[in-house]
Amino acid sequence: MHQKISTPPKLLSKSAGHPNCSIFRVPQTLIDINGKAYQPHIVSVGPFHHGEPHLQMIQEHKWRFLGDLLNRTRSKGLSLEDYLRAIQPLETQARECYSETIRFSTDEFLEILVLDGCFIVELFRKIGKVVPIEQDDPLATTWIYSFVLRDFIRVENQIPFFILQRLFDLSVMPGEESGPSLTKLALIFFNNALQRSEEVLFKHANTQGRHLLDFLRSIFIPAHHDELKQGNSPPNHVIRCISKLRKAGISLNAGSPDDSFLVVKFSHGVIEMPTISVDDFMSCFMINCVAFEQCHKNCTKHFTTYATLLDCLINTSRDVESLLERNIVENYFGTDSELAKFINDLGRDVTFDINKCYLGNLFYEVNKYYKSGWHVYWASFRYTYFNSPWSFISALAAFVLLVLSVLQTLYSMLAYVHK
Repeated sequence: MHQKISTPPKLLSKSAGHPNCSIFRVPQTLIDINGKAYQPHIVSVGPFHHGEPHLQMIQEHKWRFLGDLLNRTRSKGLSLEDYLRAIQPLETQARECYSETIRFSTDEFLEILVLDGCFIVELFRKIGKVVPIEQDDPLATTWIYSFVLRDFIRVENQIPFFILQRLFDLSVMPGEESGPSLTKLALIFFNNALQRSEEVLFKHANTQGRHLLDFLRSIFIPAHHDELKQGNSPPNHVIRCISKLRKAGISLNAGSPDDSFLVVKFSHGVIEMPTISVDDFMSCFMINCVAFEQCHKNCTKHFTTYATLLDCLINTSRDVESLLERNIVENYFGTDSELAKFINDLGRDVTFDINKCYLGNLFYEVNKYYKSGWHVYWASFRYTYFNSPWSFISALAAFVLLVLSVLQTLYSMLAYVHK
């Protein structure tokens, strides 16, 4: 018993609550909802899933890529030992980035960081055409590339960005100093999946991140779009689904295509939301961003708040259809019902302070508009009687019958008075 008391926790280490800790094992509650969305399917990065049997195919190619990098930098007098020595002073800092105690020895852990880090750096350079890639390289095939894209953004499958940066800086060849930075190569690598124009995307080339997932997440968070301080927003509640908002005269329109989909605005009864295309990559990205925000206590909750907004707006496939019609959502994920389920699952079992979130004022203003004013009653009347041709025809027929009944009554009264 005394030994258990004195043994520090391993599965959730004491350092897991430290601001430097940024790579987490996802809680079982989220795994029960989203399954294996947080675990690598084809390539492991970092210690959490290192050595798992189903990841061995790409593990062999990591050594090939490391060999390519070493062959190229040998002219600088660099060997594998030089890369290991360069990372060694960062070992303790790197271990503190993980939410559980790393079971590997120093030599094993440094080998994982160098092998995985050099693989990522070399792959970025090859895809970014900084160094040549063989035309028949199997890692350039579409199906492998799409799986690697997703595995690089899984929250359990990360290594610290400062490790990648150190390996990148060490392996820069003479004449490449003015070439693209590591962050720009990362943006090139993920470019087609991120749904942003290159002009907008490359403005974020100097954005900082704790690891690849956090770096990509950060480029979607608009500048000067901080979360609210306590007390700046009145006590708040989430908003209603699309069908109920429409009955209250609140409509939804697509926002500016240059804005991140996180930039949601409300004014004069109109919610503006930039278009988001939901496909395999974006669904994986959003799931892992929400999980990261849930685990990291010093992280803003932008994706969690946005996921909650979508969850509020969508109850059924008909709500999805409304967003599709307004070009707010593009569905490459599955059927409308499947997308509705994905969005509802995305917002399940997540926690955040609605009074401090970046959409806190929007929630408040939408609810205020929903509950007040003559426009709500007029909108409800229009929705009930003029929402479709048949309801309009029925209302018109009822009105005509009412007018005819009134005229008949007046005619009878006039006839009686005249008599």
